[in-house]
Amino acid sequence: MPFHRFEFNQLPVSPWRNGGGETREIVSLPLGNADFDWRASIATIAQAGPFSAFNGIDRSITLLEGDGVHLYSAGQIDHRLTTIGEPFAFSGDLEVQAHLPGGSSQDFNIMTRRGRQSADVQPIAVTTALPAGHAGVIYVLRGDWQLRQPQPLTLSTRQGGWWSAMDGACQLAPLTPNALALWADIRPHNPSGG
Repeated sequence: MPFHRFEFNQLPVSPWRNGGGETREIVSLPLGNADFDWRASIATIAQAGPFSAFNGIDRSITLLEGDGVHLYSAGQIDHRLTTIGEPFAFSGDLEVQAHLPGGSSQDFNIMTRRGRQSADVQPIAVTTALPAGHAGVIYVLRGDWQLRQPQPLTLSTRQGGWWSAMDGACQLAPLTPNALALWADIRPHNPSGG
């Protein structure tokens, strides 16, 4: 499994055209293709305003730092993202407004193209098996973690990694008390369900 390690402060920064924030892209696959199968990023929302619509995309957003964000779409969404590490999934087809109850908000974002990929984003605090054949992203919120594979790799706060397919099952294990990480398990869409 080629594991691509990253650190928050080394990710490329793209300011939003409306001036409301910035995005640090982790990965977008296939590489160099605007018609992505899946994409992972960290966004800083600096002021209230609309989210860009992404037709045919399923989204998940998780608060990393800050006072949170209130997501609203008339008759569709009315959700306050206030708990760090708690993901919220919604359709990218919706016209969503973001309101800030306090200061800026930093959020972990996963997008998957409907019919091609699906994602399950979850906080983890214990040793977790990462399944073979799946893509994924890990991001450390607190503490130190070790990815147990042929060459063990340690990740600390604001570090993470992504992979396009796991060759064989491996484990992610906390090394310190109260460690917390986000894991996005990304798998190919299987219409047969089998």
